[in-house]
Amino acid sequence: MKTNLLILFLIATVYSYSQNTTDLDYYGPVYEISNPDFETDLNREIKAVFDVSTKAEKEGQLNKNFVTVARFLRLHQKSNLKRNSVKAALIVHGSAIFDLLSHSAYAEYHQKVDLINPNYDLLTVLSEYDVDIILCGQTSNHRSVDQQELHPKVKIALSAMSAHITLDKNGYTLINF
Repeated sequence: MKTNLLILFLIATVYSYSQNTTDLDYYGPVYEISNPDFETDLNREIKAVFDVSTKAEKEGQLNKNFVTVARFLRLHQKSNLKRNSVKAALIVHGSAIFDLLSHSAYAEYHQKVDLINPNYDLLTVLSEYDVDIILCGQTSNHRSVDQQELHPKVKIALSAMSAHITLDKNGYTLINF
């Protein structure tokens, strides 16, 4: 019995470490809702902008609000639909800037050698799904963070406010957490 439990534990451990963090499916659960009372027409264009102003709760953790963007994409993208189009943008300001850092800048910010930014792979995956990752330029200057310290797919805007106005005019709906 103990041997079986040990084998089961080892298999589960190996499986959990074999998850590919460069796959959208890795980031958070998405549940099938069989008969929703409120219908969502996925056979149309859906555009959402996510406003994130707080960093991850603890050093070395994913920013749960960044994960929400991945879950949004998974919930709404259906390859079998003819006109399904899902677009997302992520506007970052405030302390959330520190979750956009390169690995070396993240380690320096936390004053730990060789610490990696757990959000880096997620940001890469989101950019592969054409998510615009937009940083408030005011936050960037206020926090003294330069472009070269950021994930390479981060775009700097004049401000978070101006980015929101631009995306709103382009049909994006604000999702604010």
